[in-house]
Amino acid sequence: MLGVAQCASPWNQSSSVRRVLAPTLAVIGGGQLARMMAEPAAAMGVPLRLLAEAEGVSAAQVIPDHLVGDYRDLPTLRQVTAGCPVVTFDHEHVPTGHLYALADDGVAVRPGPEALVHAQDKAVMRERLGALGVPCPRNAVVSSVADVERFGFPCVLKTTRGGYDGKGVWFVSSTAECHEAFASAEVSGVRILAEELVDFRRELSALVARSPSGQAAAYPVVASTQEDGICREVIAPAPDLSEALAGQAQEIALRIAGALDVTGVLAVELFETTDGRVLVNELAMRPHNTGHWTQDGAVTSQFENHLRAVLDLPLGSPAPRARWTVMVNILGGPDDSVGRLYDGYPHALARDPFLRVHLYGKQLRPGRKVGHVNAYGDDLDDCLERARHAAAWFRGDLGDESE
Repeated sequence: MLGVAQCASPWNQSSSVRRVLAPTLAVIGGGQLARMMAEPAAAMGVPLRLLAEAEGVSAAQVIPDHLVGDYRDLPTLRQVTAGCPVVTFDHEHVPTGHLYALADDGVAVRPGPEALVHAQDKAVMRERLGALGVPCPRNAVVSSVADVERFGFPCVLKTTRGGYDGKGVWFVSSTAECHEAFASAEVSGVRILAEELVDFRRELSALVARSPSGQAAAYPVVASTQEDGICREVIAPAPDLSEALAGQAQEIALRIAGALDVTGVLAVELFETTDGRVLVNELAMRPHNTGHWTQDGAVTSQFENHLRAVLDLPLGSPAPRARWTVMVNILGGPDDSVGRLYDGYPHALARDPFLRVHLYGKQLRPGRKVGHVNAYGDDLDDCLERARHAAAWFRGDLGDESE
């Protein structure tokens, strides 16, 4: 199950209006996801206006039309979206009430607040997915250590809002290990969700794009490797994944996108269990780290399809360009004085002329995502070696010499 579902769209209709200039698209959030929207936007002739957290952040380096401000401030949001028919996001943290206010102002908020709340609040997400019959780990909102005891150890505790890349997640096996989670939740003013500790073989990701007209595109299901809650590596498509299970994962993602009325890219992170099931772990309603392989490995990247979707343009093909594509993140090592950015290019590009390197304009810091590499081809082992070597070279793990 791979491809683009066709549907009625206003863009399928003939029009007497010609030479229409593209509207300006507002983007909230100045991280690398917004940065990577800029390239397809330029190719499509779509101007972007950015709300950045600070001057010089990743996306602000490549989007000249930007405003520096706080996404939690409604007047600032109104300033950046003024004259923009559509607004989309680099992250899910804009207050829900502000999104409704922008919609009341006549701005098309994509994804909309009714959908986005399911990526903002894990408890809301779990309740809705349960009502839809989507397979998920056993879960419950807990308000005390006693509640966690009743839920059962070992388990995973998660803050219902604000967590990402392993932050706001605790693996607990006793009452003593629960106190940090509840203390953190009290400071942040959020709830705690308990989930069963899933016995899983690996983590998968099903990425889809959906337009307001209802057209949808499903990318191949990928396998992701996570360490300390951070995505390290993605293989597209997931090796040795049965056609039935891959189809089930894609069907789940498409069903969620339709039921929640998602506009744009939806990433559904899943567990493939040791007994052959798939369970939904997380949702993200924006381009996602597990979709970075599409920049070089798919006919249409996730970033271009996100732009097409939020502008209600016909979606592009999600089909792979090569048998395999491997994405490996470039992360800052434990010593930020070790590692390379631009100075890593001469060796990396000379060693592998087919390698694709994407740097985010960030300085190295321990554990920080500063870029990623993509390697594609017909031999998976070769793609893995090339991508891992390049990422290790930029990280500084190989010293000053490398074959």
